[in-house]
Amino acid sequence: MRVMLLSCMLCLCWGVSAQQNEQLFSEIRAQDSLLFDVAFNTCDLAVFERLVADDLEFYHDQSGVMVGKDTFLANTKNGLCNLDYQPIRRLDQMQVFPMYNQGGLYAALQTGTHSFYAEFDHQKGEQLTSQAQFAHLWVLVDGAWKLSRIVSYDHQAP
Repeated sequence: MRVMLLSCMLCLCWGVSAQQNEQLFSEIRAQDSLLFDVAFNTCDLAVFERLVADDLEFYHDQSGVMVGKDTFLANTKNGLCNLDYQPIRRLDQMQVFPMYNQGGLYAALQTGTHSFYAEFDHQKGEQLTSQAQFAHLWVLVDGAWKLSRIVSYDHQAP
């Protein structure tokens, strides 16, 4: 009887946890979409500004460390948004891990892989330029998700 009761309780807890994780996955997937499908792929600095935490730290295996929201926005404006072509990022796969402090959700760690494309020649269409792995730490700030830490690594040419 005790084993059956314990099994039922574990199933209930797992079910609630799975639903919460599905909701968190959907929320972070939506943030990822805003960050890349909207901000990165169209170079929308206003969206970047809304999504990025003031104390952002960005670690990149090829271009080094960038610290602070203002530095990130200036580098994006003068770099990404100033290219002869518009880079496009596509999400390949991702995982989301909840982070708790004293039982309350305070952040989510998003990991995954993504591919980058560019259209240099309209006749040839988009061309794959690199693939990489990433880890993003999204922190809840006054009920809104803010991108606080970025680690972008293992960039590979096609």
